[in-house]
Amino acid sequence: MAAEPLFGAGLWHFGQFRDRYATDGYGPPVSTLEAIDRAGQVGSLSVVDINYPFNPADTDVAQLEERLKANGLRAIALTPEIYTRKFSRGGFTNPDPEIRRAAIELVSESADLARRLGCDYVKLWPGQDGWDYPFQADYKALWQMSIEAVRELAQRHPDLRFAIEYKPREPRNRMTFSSAARTLLAIEKMDVPNVGVLLDFGHSLYGLESPADAAQLILEHDRLYAIDVNDNFRGWDDDMVVGSIHLVETFEFFHTLRQANWQGVWQLDQFPFREDSVEAARAGVEVMRTIWRALQILDVEALTEAQSRQDALAAQRIARKALLTAQVEG
Repeated sequence: MAAEPLFGAGLWHFGQFRDRYATDGYGPPVSTLEAIDRAGQVGSLSVVDINYPFNPADTDVAQLEERLKANGLRAIALTPEIYTRKFSRGGFTNPDPEIRRAAIELVSESADLARRLGCDYVKLWPGQDGWDYPFQADYKALWQMSIEAVRELAQRHPDLRFAIEYKPREPRNRMTFSSAARTLLAIEKMDVPNVGVLLDFGHSLYGLESPADAAQLILEHDRLYAIDVNDNFRGWDDDMVVGSIHLVETFEFFHTLRQANWQGVWQLDQFPFREDSVEAARAGVEVMRTIWRALQILDVEALTEAQSRQDALAAQRIARKALLTAQVEG
């Protein structure tokens, strides 16, 4: 059997969670260094994606590097927080040019640190870039500001990769980078070689895409830099444990990646509000390992033949057999 992929997680998985009902948080505050220690307790993670600025902001970088090493982890990415209250009217698309510049400079600062930490990419999630009401904004202006900001960053740091994580909405009612196709169109307009897509499985579900189809589209353009996996009920970005609801679609998603020989990290983006964060991560990895085993025994030839006839029942039967066998044998 082929070697397992590397597993990773967003470091926020091990932090404090809040919503509008528990504004003081579910559990006590968690520092960046404490979160790294929790990630290390999972036992099967190799990399983490870290929010920037750190918590607290004056965390010593050398100490962070030591803590990563002690836990057998590597920083795969930094995610600059260009979606906080300061950027509530937008980061790259803020009507105030000084705020727009602040967002760009925060990402640039993250890029410099990502270079030091040996990250694979800087993740861009401009969650506040978009609009809430009809007639609120000039759509062309928002589009151009988004493209110009990311292009500037990519050109300023040509040795680094930038991965845009798209999402249909939240916190804005409509987001500028809202779908796979729209994000690819923006990247084409940027005309730079070092900008790609981070495909969040849950965001794709939430946007009523087929995640496997979205992955194939991005792969076709050679822009799939990274993935985050989780699950939801499709009505909200619930960030539940992988495979909790859409297990078959999750299997199809990873099958699509394997058929394209995509070699990236299988990375968790779960929000265990009421669950133990270490155990939730272990549960997510367990599901991904089951899927990995299923991919090894999937009858690809038979599946390909069934797909050539668009035989839904045969294709489902072949996929289900591999998935259930892998679960039993695991």
